[in-house]
Amino acid sequence: MKKSLKVFILAYLSLLFFGSFIMVGALWTGALEQSLPFVSKIKVFLYYFFAGSIGGSLRHLYMFCTYYMKNELNNYREWIRYVFYPIFATGTAVIAVLLIDSGILFIEFIEYSDTPYVQISISFFVGFGFNRFVNKLNAVSQDIFQTNKNNDNQ
Repeated sequence: MKKSLKVFILAYLSLLFFGSFIMVGALWTGALEQSLPFVSKIKVFLYYFFAGSIGGSLRHLYMFCTYYMKNELNNYREWIRYVFYPIFATGTAVIAVLLIDSGILFIEFIEYSDTPYVQISISFFVGFGFNRFVNKLNAVSQDIFQTNKNNDNQ
């Protein structure tokens, strides 16, 4: 991997990580709602989105730095993981909370049912463990949509 690509990836992941914290702060203080009034309608989803972004970018920053220190960033094709996986993690984090809230995936939010702190935490973990969550989601979807081999011809 070329040095310029490594610099780009490091800058991109750092911007995504710190920028997501800034956006959470702008949401928390209401600054974002003042400039964009429609944000109040999707505020909770934006918390999930940015929590997933923080988790996904943190994990990939960690992976990038670890592989860099071991001098293992030699495969040019790996750039796609560092650029796109954190983006995928943000949307997946939102969907994960929606699946849990809908009851399809079962995690009960009892203690803080009137606040989104648990859901935001779940979004962070899904972002951080994006590839593991997608693997579990794939296994669940295979179970849900499994076809009966005796009825395949129907």
